[in-house]
Amino acid sequence: MMMKYGYARVSTTDQDLTIQVEALTNAGCETIRQEKVSGTSVQGRDELNTLLEFLRDGDELVVTRVDRLARSIRDLQNIVYDLDKKGVTLSATEQPIDTRTSAGKCFLDMLGVFGEFETNLRKERQMEGIAKAKEKGVYKGRKPSVDVERVRELRDSGMGASAIAKEMGIGRASVYRALGS
Repeated sequence: MMMKYGYARVSTTDQDLTIQVEALTNAGCETIRQEKVSGTSVQGRDELNTLLEFLRDGDELVVTRVDRLARSIRDLQNIVYDLDKKGVTLSATEQPIDTRTSAGKCFLDMLGVFGEFETNLRKERQMEGIAKAKEKGVYKGRKPSVDVERVRELRDSGMGASAIAKEMGIGRASVYRALGS
């Protein structure tokens, strides 16, 4: 007996899953796993991993769009490969994806490539924005968490790295980093 399982995901906690959950319910999903976490990696996506472990031969995994499942082509291909090995199909409510058909598999691959391309463009724009902000002196990065001057003073007074770390409540690696800067 085939079962339909839904997976809904948004990237941030202030985003809403309601529209995805409704679409998955309307598609006939009896169980819907949902989470609010970045899709750039499968790491830390507990609901997805639970669902992927649970799915059995003949089941169908339904998402609203392929980018809800994965943002990198490698992750998407790995998920689809694992689903295929288990005899599980993948479909999407808003895209012509259905891994039971050649056309559905083709669309899946194309959309996966475009999803990763979009992610890479977003990263490039972000890095350009940071570089411009640094040029203007607006972006200075985060404030140092270790008082470098204090580390140097303690070293100059004859203390070793372990003693400095203990005195300041920091790790020895932080002491070495501070002394190297």
